[in-house]
Formats: sequence, structure tokens, C-alpha cells
Amino acid sequence: MNHPVQSLFRGLRFAFHDRRVQGLLAFTFTIIGLAALFYSVVEGWPYLDALYFAVMTIATVGYGDLAPVTTLGRLFTIAYVLVGLGIFIAAVSALAEAVLSQRESIPGDQDSPE
Repeated sequence: MNHPVQSLFRGLRFAFHDRRVQGLLAFTFTIIGLAALFYSVVEGWPYLDALYFAVMTIATVGYGDLAPVTTLGRLFTIAYVLVGLGIFIAAVSALAEAVLSQRESIPGDQDSPE
């Protein structure tokens, strides 16, 4: 029996070597970075605040402490949420699928005692 944390880290290592996961994560981080750059320029926010807002928005957390005030910023946010949410979900799903498929492929690597 393996420790659950070891199984998780082994699965993550496996997942990060999967080209599909790598591509989706790279795309996700790219659109987050570009959105942060957009908010920094258009809304005049410091880059860290813009990055924070971009991550909170794409992850649908949205604490409400920052919000775009320009029309262009609001329109961009609408498009960013519609496109970015799908990409974010695809990336997280691919990561989870790769972790779980790797875990299932190892005989006896179930975290329940037998």
C-alpha cells in the first residue's frame, strides 16, 4: 500500500509529462498572462493586481475586490470568462484524468487497506 500523498505526486509527475496536459497548461498560463497584461494597461492596475484578478476570474472565484471600470475592460472580461473558463476546465480535467489514469495503471496502488 502506498501513501496517498506519494500516489498524488507520482500521478502529477506522470501528468506533467503528458503532451496534452502540457499544451493545455501552457495555453492556460498564456491567456492568464495576456489577460493580466491587458488589465494592467487598460485598467491601470499594477501587474500583480492584474494577475490576481485574471486568475480569480478564470477560476470563477471572483472575490469582488477588483473590477474593471472601463467599457473595454468589461467587454474583455466577458470574452475572457467565456473563452478562458472552458480552457481552464479543459486543463484541470486533463491534469486530473492523467493523474487518475496513471494511478489506475499501477496494480495494487489503491489507498484502501486490503
